[in-house]
Amino acid sequence: MSPYQEPKPSLSYLRGVILVIMAGVFWSTMGIGIRLIEEANVWQILFYRSSSLACFLFIIITYRSDYQPIKTIRRSGIAGVIGGIGLVMAFSGGVYSIQATTVANAMFLFASAPFFAAILGRILLGEKVRLGTWIAIVIALIGIAVMVRQGISVGHFKGNASALLSALGFAIFTIALRWKKLSDMLPAVFLAGVFSTILSGLICVLQDYSFSLPINDIIIAVAMGMFQVGLGLVIYTMGSSVVPAVELTLLSMTEVLLGPVWVWLFLAEVVSINTLIGGGIVLIAITWNALSGLRRKPIPIL
Repeated sequence: MSPYQEPKPSLSYLRGVILVIMAGVFWSTMGIGIRLIEEANVWQILFYRSSSLACFLFIIITYRSDYQPIKTIRRSGIAGVIGGIGLVMAFSGGVYSIQATTVANAMFLFASAPFFAAILGRILLGEKVRLGTWIAIVIALIGIAVMVRQGISVGHFKGNASALLSALGFAIFTIALRWKKLSDMLPAVFLAGVFSTILSGLICVLQDYSFSLPINDIIIAVAMGMFQVGLGLVIYTMGSSVVPAVELTLLSMTEVLLGPVWVWLFLAEVVSINTLIGGGIVLIAITWNALSGLRRKPIPIL
């Protein structure tokens, strides 16, 4: 459980499943949110999104820790700091990738994070990787190759590379939590919000990017921090207390599946055949990895 005392989970399994699915729905709105931004660049978006995320999570952590937020955040230790740094990479890569390539491409490439985590866990923590996971990694690499190859031909290589960098950042975050066995991710994400606010703010100052943006851009960026990331994370944390890790991987795939749907439905963003093929292969790999672990004690990926 978390590093501080919490009441035992009172959620039923069904409600936990619903919460995890809803978290994926919240996360899936990132693409359409960024598409609705009028002028802000990646660092301006990150500044407002990360500052609102940090404020929101500080309030949540304060409430959950019996009004001892600083003590709780400090208990996350070096693992929380490293995890937070990994998420800064994930946040910045994620926003840039959606600005530079299609939402579908970015979302499907984000989905490779569990496989990066499995490989890093083997290298850094000595965790055993199941044969089923190795097979899934190979399958996923084929799907990634299909999407990245197309990205090179249509000028989306930087966007695809940034999406993979984002997935690597999420994997670093996951490994940091597993390293010190921190099951509560909120303090580390709060630190990520703080680090990302500082970094993006400094870059805006050094590059002379204005903090004065259209009110539309500020509202969307702030809402993304509080609801798309923050609230999604809170309800995911609640649901994950009663849903097995293997099922979490499958249920949270609603983020990957719905992300392209929103921009197609509301903004008519077209998905290429290569993206559908490559993304489908990645999703098959994720499903294979999850299902192949059902009869064994799973290595937690998310």
